Amino acid sequence: MAMWCTIRTFSKHALELGNQPAVEPILFVKPAACLHGSGPIPVSQHPGEVHHEVECVVRVNGDLEPVAIAVGLDLTDRATQSDLRAEQLPWAKAKCFTSSAVVGPWSPWDSTWEGLVETERGLHLSLEVNGTLRQSTPLHEMSVTPRQQIESLRAWAPVVEDDMLFTGTPQGVGELHPGDRVVARLTNAKGDCLSEIDIGCV
Repeated sequence: MAMWCTIRTFSKHALELGNQPAVEPILFVKPAACLHGSGPIPVSQHPGEVHHEVECVVRVNGDLEPVAIAVGLDLTDRATQSDLRAEQLPWAKAKCFTSSAVVGPWSPWDSTWEGLVETERGLHLSLEVNGTLRQSTPLHEMSVTPRQQIESLRAWAPVVEDDMLFTGTPQGVGELHPGDRVVARLTNAKGDCLSEIDIGCV
C-alpha cells in the first residue's frame, strides 16, 4: 500500500507558501510505514517542525476507481521542506517521517472522481486546533482535480488496489505543538460528517 500525494491543488494554498498554482498534477509518494497508528501524534519526537495539512483521501480499487473517502492529515516539516527546496533537492525528509500521515475512518464512495468536486455534493474539509478553525474549504475549489491526479498516475505510476490518493490541502496550514488538539472533518452538503480525526499531539 502506498500513499500518493498531490501538491498545490488549491490555488490559495499554493500562493500562501509563495508558489504558483499548479496546472498539471505534481505528485510525491509516502511509504506505507508513514501511516500513523494509534495514540496521539508524536510531534516532540520529530527533530523539526510539524505542520498540519488537512486533505480528502481517496482509496482506489484495482481499476483505480474511487471506492472510499476519508479525511487525512499530510504532516509536513515546513522548515526542512523550505531548506531542501532552496537547494533544489528532493524533500522526502520533510514529508516522509514517522507518523506523517494520519487517516480517519473510511466512508464508502459509490460515485465518480468528478463527483468529489461537484458543487451539489458539497464535500468540505475543515481543521481546528484547540477549538480554533484554521482550514475550511469546499472541495469544488480544487484547481487540480482528483480526476486529473489519478489520470496522471495512470500514465506512469505503479498504483495498485487499496492505495490512497491524498488530493491536496487548502490554505491555512500551520505548525502543531505538543499539547495541541486537532479535529479534522470531511463533511457533505447536508452537514453530515463522513470522516473525522480527533487527536492530540505529544
